[in-house]
Amino acid sequence: MPAPRSLLEVSRELAAISQAGLAFSKDPFDRERFNRLREMAGEIMTVEIGQSGFRWPAESGYPTPKVDVRGVAFRGDSVLLIKESSSGLWTTPGGWADVNLSAAQNVEKEFLEESGYQVKAVAITSVIDRELAGFPVHTHTIYKIFFLCQIIGGEARTSIESTEIGFFPTDNLPALDRDRVSAEEIRRAHAFQRNAARPCYFN
Repeated sequence: MPAPRSLLEVSRELAAISQAGLAFSKDPFDRERFNRLREMAGEIMTVEIGQSGFRWPAESGYPTPKVDVRGVAFRGDSVLLIKESSSGLWTTPGGWADVNLSAAQNVEKEFLEESGYQVKAVAITSVIDRELAGFPVHTHTIYKIFFLCQIIGGEARTSIESTEIGFFPTDNLPALDRDRVSAEEIRRAHAFQRNAARPCYFN
């Protein structure tokens, strides 16, 4: 038998069904039912996370996972990391993918904004489902795309999202922000850099 699902998984699926129904249904009574279904999904989350009045956002179109892009760049055996302003922990530059940009353009933009370094995305080292990879549970389903990047210009510069920038040996990493990156993904990118014949990892 399959393992019992968490209330988060049930609520997430109900919200997705509601969003898809609202995207395609024209019948006013069905739309009313789908709106109620989204409210019920929020009520389940209120119980799950103990946050009163939780509501799933009213998005349009067919529901799909969110996309987080991360750039991993090296100098020798050391990886560039930024210290996140919000958490005080270290991560690779990146964030939510913006519209009207390719995934590669997104990671290059995020890298420059957060670190001051201009990079070229040269390969994808992994595409992972965040939860399946053991990252902390998030409300949304998220795909994380890790790019191997080559530094082509710029210099270290902090931003509103970063308070420090540094290079760290892959075998002696600082405290990482586990909501954003894992040591495993950094080492996977490092192995890819040393052997570009390695296939892109996915789960």
